[in-house]
Amino acid sequence: MPAYNAADTIHESIMSVLEQTFTDFRLYVVNDCSTDKTKDVIMSFSDKRIVYIENNINLGVSESRNLGIKESRGKYIAFLDSDDLWKSEKLEIQYNLLLEGWDIVCSNYQTFSGSPDNILNLRISPEVISYKEMLKSNFIGNLTGIYNSDKLSKIYQNKVGHEDYVMWLELVKKAQKIYCVQESLALYRVTDKSLSSNKVRAMFWQLKIYRNVLGFSLIKSGYYFFFYILYAIHKRK
Repeated sequence: MPAYNAADTIHESIMSVLEQTFTDFRLYVVNDCSTDKTKDVIMSFSDKRIVYIENNINLGVSESRNLGIKESRGKYIAFLDSDDLWKSEKLEIQYNLLLEGWDIVCSNYQTFSGSPDNILNLRISPEVISYKEMLKSNFIGNLTGIYNSDKLSKIYQNKVGHEDYVMWLELVKKAQKIYCVQESLALYRVTDKSLSSNKVRAMFWQLKIYRNVLGFSLIKSGYYFFFYILYAIHKRK
Protein backbone atom coordinates (compact mmCIF):
# COMPACT_ATOMS: atom_id res chain seq x y z
CA MET A 1 0.00 0.00 0.00
CA PRO A 2 1.82 3.14 -1.19
CA ALA A 3 0.84 6.25 0.76
CA TYR A 4 1.52 9.93 0.20
CA ASN A 5 -0.36 12.53 2.27
CA ALA A 6 -3.17 10.05 2.79
CA ALA A 7 -4.02 10.87 6.41
CA ASP A 8 -7.68 11.44 5.58
CA THR A 9 -8.25 8.05 3.91
CA ILE A 10 -5.59 5.53 4.88
CA HIS A 11 -7.19 4.46 8.18
CA GLU A 12 -10.27 3.24 6.33
CA SER A 13 -8.12 1.53 3.69
CA ILE A 14 -6.00 -0.31 6.26
CA MET A 15 -9.11 -1.36 8.19
CA SER A 16 -10.59 -2.87 5.02
CA VAL A 17 -7.53 -5.15 4.87
CA LEU A 18 -7.44 -6.02 8.57
CA GLU A 19 -11.14 -6.95 8.47
CA GLN A 20 -10.64 -9.60 5.78
CA THR A 21 -12.21 -12.99 6.50
CA PHE A 22 -8.93 -14.49 5.24
CA THR A 23 -6.42 -13.54 7.92
CA ASP A 24 -3.04 -15.04 6.92
CA PHE A 25 -1.41 -12.07 5.20
CA ARG A 26 1.09 -9.24 5.58
CA LEU A 27 0.23 -5.67 4.67
CA TYR A 28 3.22 -3.64 3.47
CA VAL A 29 2.53 0.08 3.88
CA VAL A 30 5.06 2.35 2.13
CA ASN A 31 5.04 5.95 3.35
CA ASP A 32 6.37 8.00 0.44
CA CYS A 33 7.66 11.01 2.44
CA SER A 34 4.23 12.24 3.47
CA THR A 35 4.14 15.74 4.97
CA ASP A 36 0.81 15.33 6.76
CA LYS A 37 -0.16 12.91 9.56
CA THR A 38 -0.08 9.78 7.40
CA LYS A 39 2.68 8.21 9.51
CA ASP A 40 0.77 8.89 12.73
CA VAL A 41 -2.31 7.16 11.35
CA ILE A 42 -0.30 4.13 10.22
CA MET A 43 1.55 3.87 13.53
CA SER A 44 -1.74 3.98 15.45
CA PHE A 45 -2.27 0.36 14.39
CA SER A 46 -0.65 -2.33 16.53
CA ASP A 47 -1.49 -5.26 14.25
CA LYS A 48 1.66 -7.32 13.67
CA ARG A 49 0.57 -8.13 10.13
CA ILE A 50 1.36 -4.54 9.12
CA VAL A 51 4.91 -3.95 7.87
CA TYR A 52 5.82 -0.26 7.81
CA ILE A 53 8.31 1.06 5.23
CA GLU A 54 9.35 4.71 4.99
CA ASN A 55 11.04 6.19 1.92
CA ASN A 56 13.97 8.58 2.44
CA ILE A 57 12.91 10.59 -0.61
CA ASN A 58 9.64 10.87 -2.50
CA LEU A 59 9.72 8.09 -5.11
CA GLY A 60 6.19 8.15 -6.48
CA VAL A 61 3.50 5.51 -6.52
CA SER A 62 5.11 2.96 -8.87
CA GLU A 63 8.47 2.86 -7.07
CA SER A 64 6.70 2.71 -3.71
CA ARG A 65 4.67 -0.27 -4.92
CA ASN A 66 7.90 -1.85 -6.13
CA LEU A 67 9.38 -1.56 -2.64
CA GLY A 68 6.38 -3.42 -1.27
CA ILE A 69 6.74 -6.09 -3.95
CA LYS A 70 10.46 -6.44 -3.21
CA GLU A 71 9.91 -6.79 0.54
CA SER A 72 7.01 -9.23 0.23
CA ARG A 73 7.66 -12.77 1.44
CA GLY A 74 4.36 -14.45 0.62
CA LYS A 75 3.45 -16.61 -2.36
CA TYR A 76 0.63 -14.32 -3.48
CA ILE A 77 0.84 -10.57 -4.13
CA ALA A 78 -2.12 -8.18 -4.15
CA PHE A 79 -2.43 -4.40 -4.27
CA LEU A 80 -4.44 -1.65 -2.62
CA ASP A 81 -3.89 2.11 -2.64
CA SER A 82 -4.25 4.24 0.47
CA ASP A 83 -7.65 5.65 -0.49
CA ASP A 84 -9.34 2.52 -1.85
CA LEU A 85 -11.13 -0.32 -0.05
CA TRP A 86 -11.45 -4.10 -0.13
CA LYS A 87 -14.69 -5.84 0.76
CA SER A 88 -14.24 -8.23 3.67
CA GLU A 89 -14.44 -11.48 1.67
CA LYS A 90 -12.10 -10.34 -1.13
CA LEU A 91 -8.98 -12.30 -0.20
CA GLU A 92 -10.85 -15.44 0.87
CA ILE A 93 -12.75 -15.74 -2.41
CA GLN A 94 -9.64 -15.13 -4.49
CA TYR A 95 -7.43 -17.41 -2.39
CA ASN A 96 -9.79 -20.33 -3.00
CA LEU A 97 -9.62 -19.70 -6.76
CA LEU A 98 -5.82 -19.56 -6.63
CA LEU A 99 -5.86 -22.95 -4.89
CA GLU A 100 -7.95 -24.27 -7.79
CA GLY A 101 -5.04 -23.51 -10.13
CA TRP A 102 -5.54 -19.98 -11.41
CA ASP A 103 -2.31 -17.96 -11.31
CA ILE A 104 -4.04 -14.57 -11.50
CA VAL A 105 -7.43 -13.63 -10.10
CA CYS A 106 -9.17 -10.26 -10.23
CA SER A 107 -12.76 -9.12 -9.73
CA ASN A 108 -15.30 -6.55 -10.73
CA TYR A 109 -15.29 -3.43 -8.56
CA GLN A 110 -17.30 -0.32 -7.81
CA THR A 111 -16.28 3.32 -7.87
CA PHE A 112 -17.40 5.76 -5.19
CA SER A 113 -17.03 9.40 -4.23
CA GLY A 114 -16.72 10.61 -0.64
CA SER A 115 -18.56 7.92 1.32
CA PRO A 116 -18.39 4.23 0.28
CA ASP A 117 -22.19 4.35 0.25
CA ASN A 118 -22.08 6.85 -2.62
CA ILE A 119 -21.54 4.34 -5.43
CA LEU A 120 -20.95 5.85 -8.87
CA ASN A 121 -20.76 2.79 -11.11
CA LEU A 122 -19.74 -0.85 -11.44
CA ARG A 123 -16.65 -1.75 -13.47
CA ILE A 124 -17.16 -5.14 -15.11
CA SER A 125 -14.76 -7.49 -16.90
CA PRO A 126 -15.15 -10.86 -18.66
CA GLU A 127 -15.04 -13.94 -16.43
CA VAL A 128 -12.02 -15.41 -18.23
CA ILE A 129 -9.49 -13.02 -19.77
CA SER A 130 -6.70 -13.89 -22.23
CA TYR A 131 -3.58 -11.91 -23.07
CA LYS A 132 -5.12 -10.90 -26.40
CA GLU A 133 -8.15 -9.51 -24.59
CA MET A 134 -5.91 -7.66 -22.14
CA LEU A 135 -4.27 -5.87 -25.06
CA LYS A 136 -7.66 -4.38 -25.88
CA SER A 137 -8.29 -3.03 -22.38
CA ASN A 138 -7.01 -3.17 -18.83
CA PHE A 139 -9.55 -5.59 -17.42
CA ILE A 140 -7.71 -5.83 -14.09
CA GLY A 141 -8.45 -3.07 -11.63
CA ASN A 142 -5.17 -2.90 -9.74
CA LEU A 143 -6.98 -2.93 -6.40
CA THR A 144 -8.64 -6.24 -7.34
CA GLY A 145 -5.72 -8.22 -8.77
CA ILE A 146 -3.76 -10.96 -6.99
CA TYR A 147 -1.16 -13.27 -8.51
CA ASN A 148 1.02 -16.28 -7.73
CA SER A 149 4.56 -14.90 -7.57
CA ASP A 150 6.07 -18.38 -7.11
CA LYS A 151 4.86 -19.36 -10.59
CA LEU A 152 4.99 -16.02 -12.40
CA SER A 153 7.86 -14.37 -10.46
CA LYS A 154 7.78 -10.85 -9.06
CA ILE A 155 7.06 -8.27 -11.75
CA TYR A 156 7.83 -4.64 -10.98
CA GLN A 157 6.13 -1.51 -12.24
CA ASN A 158 7.83 0.89 -14.62
CA LYS A 159 7.38 4.62 -14.14
CA VAL A 160 5.00 5.16 -17.07
CA GLY A 161 1.36 6.14 -17.35
CA HIS A 162 -0.85 3.11 -16.57
CA GLU A 163 2.14 1.44 -14.90
CA ASP A 164 -0.14 -1.15 -13.31
CA TYR A 165 -1.55 -2.11 -16.73
CA VAL A 166 1.94 -2.74 -18.13
CA MET A 167 2.73 -4.96 -15.14
CA TRP A 168 -0.50 -6.95 -15.50
CA LEU A 169 0.10 -7.35 -19.24
CA GLU A 170 3.43 -9.00 -18.54
CA LEU A 171 1.90 -11.25 -15.90
CA VAL A 172 -1.07 -12.26 -18.05
CA LYS A 173 1.27 -13.05 -20.94
CA LYS A 174 2.97 -15.57 -18.65
CA ALA A 175 -0.25 -16.98 -17.20
CA GLN A 176 -2.04 -17.03 -20.61
CA LYS A 177 -5.45 -16.51 -19.04
CA ILE A 178 -6.90 -15.26 -15.77
CA TYR A 179 -10.13 -15.51 -13.81
CA CYS A 180 -12.29 -12.52 -12.90
CA VAL A 181 -14.78 -12.89 -10.04
CA GLN A 182 -18.07 -11.54 -11.34
CA GLU A 183 -19.05 -9.77 -8.15
CA SER A 184 -17.61 -6.54 -6.82
CA LEU A 185 -14.91 -7.24 -4.24
CA ALA A 186 -13.39 -3.75 -3.98
CA LEU A 187 -14.20 -0.05 -3.98
CA TYR A 188 -12.20 2.54 -5.95
CA ARG A 189 -12.34 6.11 -4.69
CA VAL A 190 -12.80 8.74 -7.39
CA THR A 191 -11.38 12.18 -6.60
CA ASP A 192 -10.15 15.20 -8.52
CA LYS A 193 -6.64 13.95 -7.77
CA SER A 194 -7.19 10.42 -9.11
CA LEU A 195 -4.29 9.63 -11.43
CA SER A 196 -6.59 8.02 -13.99
CA SER A 197 -9.41 10.59 -13.76
CA ASN A 198 -8.27 12.58 -16.82
CA LYS A 199 -9.72 10.59 -19.72
CA VAL A 200 -7.71 12.37 -22.43
CA ARG A 201 -4.46 11.76 -20.57
CA ALA A 202 -5.43 8.12 -20.01
CA MET A 203 -5.97 7.64 -23.74
CA PHE A 204 -2.59 9.21 -24.46
CA TRP A 205 -0.94 6.83 -21.98
CA GLN A 206 -2.63 3.87 -23.65
CA LEU A 207 -1.33 4.85 -27.08
CA LYS A 208 2.19 5.30 -25.67
CA ILE A 209 2.04 1.78 -24.23
CA TYR A 210 1.10 0.31 -27.62
CA ARG A 211 3.73 2.29 -29.50
CA ASN A 212 6.63 2.75 -27.06
CA VAL A 213 6.37 -0.11 -24.56
CA LEU A 214 4.98 -2.92 -26.72
CA GLY A 215 6.51 -1.64 -29.97
CA PHE A 216 3.33 -2.04 -32.03
CA SER A 217 3.04 -0.53 -35.50
CA LEU A 218 0.73 2.43 -36.03
CA ILE A 219 -1.89 0.18 -37.65
CA LYS A 220 -1.72 -2.45 -34.91
CA SER A 221 -1.86 0.25 -32.24
CA GLY A 222 -4.93 1.75 -33.90
CA TYR A 223 -6.61 -1.66 -33.97
CA TYR A 224 -6.20 -2.24 -30.25
CA PHE A 225 -6.94 1.38 -29.38
CA PHE A 226 -10.31 1.08 -31.13
CA PHE A 227 -11.22 -1.77 -28.79
CA TYR A 228 -9.82 0.15 -25.82
CA ILE A 229 -12.37 2.92 -26.44
CA LEU A 230 -15.23 0.44 -26.88
CA TYR A 231 -14.40 -1.44 -23.69
CA ALA A 232 -13.94 1.79 -21.74
CA ILE A 233 -17.59 2.56 -22.46
CA HIS A 234 -18.81 -1.01 -21.84
CA LYS A 235 -17.03 -1.56 -18.51
CA ARG A 236 -19.04 1.13 -16.72
CA LYS A 237 -22.57 0.28 -15.57
